[in-house]
Amino acid sequence: MPGYQHFDPWNMAKLAHHYLTSMVDEKNGYLPYWLILPNQKPAEAAHCRVDDAELVGSWYEGLDSAMQVLGTDEGKEVLAGFEAFLRDSWGPKGLRYHRPYPWTHTMHASFHEMGYILPALNRILRKNPGDPEMEARISGLIHGMRSLVIERKVRTFWSGDSPEEKPIYEFPNDVYLLDGGFDLTRHTGRGEQPIRNGVVIPALMTRALEWKDEAALDLAQGLANQLLGPSRYFSWQYAFFGHVHSAVWVASGLADLTEAAGDPGYLAAAKGIYDYVRSLSSSFGWVPEYAQWHPMSEEHCETCCIKDMLVMADKLVRHGYPEYWQDMVLFSRNQLVENQVTSASYVVEDNSRPDTESTTWHDIGSRMIGGFTGGSLPNSISLSKFRSIAGCCAGTAPVAIQLVWDRAVTEEGGAFVVNIPMDRETSAWRLESDYPDRGEMRLTLKDGGRAAFRRYPFMGNQPECAVNGNPVPLREENGLILSPELFPGDTFTLRHPLHTVRKKETAAGREYTVFWRGPDVVDITPHGEHLRLYQRDLRKEKVLPSPDDVIYTGAANYGPTQQKR
Repeated sequence: MPGYQHFDPWNMAKLAHHYLTSMVDEKNGYLPYWLILPNQKPAEAAHCRVDDAELVGSWYEGLDSAMQVLGTDEGKEVLAGFEAFLRDSWGPKGLRYHRPYPWTHTMHASFHEMGYILPALNRILRKNPGDPEMEARISGLIHGMRSLVIERKVRTFWSGDSPEEKPIYEFPNDVYLLDGGFDLTRHTGRGEQPIRNGVVIPALMTRALEWKDEAALDLAQGLANQLLGPSRYFSWQYAFFGHVHSAVWVASGLADLTEAAGDPGYLAAAKGIYDYVRSLSSSFGWVPEYAQWHPMSEEHCETCCIKDMLVMADKLVRHGYPEYWQDMVLFSRNQLVENQVTSASYVVEDNSRPDTESTTWHDIGSRMIGGFTGGSLPNSISLSKFRSIAGCCAGTAPVAIQLVWDRAVTEEGGAFVVNIPMDRETSAWRLESDYPDRGEMRLTLKDGGRAAFRRYPFMGNQPECAVNGNPVPLREENGLILSPELFPGDTFTLRHPLHTVRKKETAAGREYTVFWRGPDVVDITPHGEHLRLYQRDLRKEKVLPSPDDVIYTGAANYGPTQQKR
């Protein structure tokens, strides 16, 4: 009997793979289409400058992530196409520009876009160690950017001059012209140059930590010091005004900088930024695109922001804050899932119209399945909103999916620990989860050993454990529910009562009633338009809780606990 929709990151990766290999221009070397207009009649996809700028970098990462989750080499020709773009179009100061197209205008490089290019280059080099061309491109990019920064060495103030003790670097502008360098009469118009330019910090830190690149570390630290100091971008509590995607993305680089620079202040800043954005977000992972720029009622959720929050939560876990596992669970299996487009029944197609050099009309409905929105409300995706499907989010979301897939089960203290309930199997273990139908998980160890389940509030006060169906005493230690020693093939089971619980919550400036079953939102009211979200109750007769049923009364930062009204 059908119950509720289950969390299925493998299928999410499959749909994302479909989008990233379908929404490309095969006649133009698999160049991505950023601009998707599903509400046009007929629907269309069109090229714009960013396709051969940040998109070839982010889509390389996204497709590679999806392929790793799926364990497939299908789509390798598209991945190779993205790589070919990344190996091409390099110019002055080691920056990557783009090829000339009819839809482009001023030829330039953006430092924000280098934040997408460098991670892709790192991935390519990781897969092809010692690749001399890739080594040269990465080194040239890092040294080129370092040569373009202004280095602030002395403070000249009314009280006198004093040397700066730490490196402080900033770019003079956010664009660099192919044929003119810095032209201060031109800018992107986005504003927030310190944070937008700073998104290259995480990829620089990857380079510094994995390849011991001192130039990358130096540039990352100088940009971070400017951002956390003279820019005055963040308050003392790490609140800010502006682009959430960039701020949390940068925070993940600051967390890594703590390790490399030996300065806990960077981790404190990273955690502060995350916690501030968390205070603006919903308990189920709706994250605003901007902080304090619009009224919250006008904000939408860009999927890139959810990805950044998941990456940053994982960084905090790794730095000794296990309480952030809960955000990884709730954000990944709720709003991240809902922000993926799985229906095209509303799309009007015209397959008789021939494609042009810049625009395609054929099969838009089927090709757009698996993409991600750049602007959802907690209960809906608006088709009329610009970026109802966003090219940037299509590339970043699969990175989050891979992260969650890889971190579902980890090894800690000699035990396999279940962190994120899902169905997954490896050569060492098989994980099965019944959420949100029943409160039960099972971990089978193929070679024996010890198993554990991470303890969450939604498990209630008295979970029960069994080995091969036989009850065993509950043993808890450091937030984990531990098994006894298991023989090869033994299954450790966790069970607990599971009710539909109801919580009123304000998100995006509006009050919603959110219906939870364990870690999963199964419905939300009022229902949304145009694409309604959280239609997860698959039963033919859907019965919502009455006022006397179990309701949720916990804090917004944590998952549902149970209490009778």
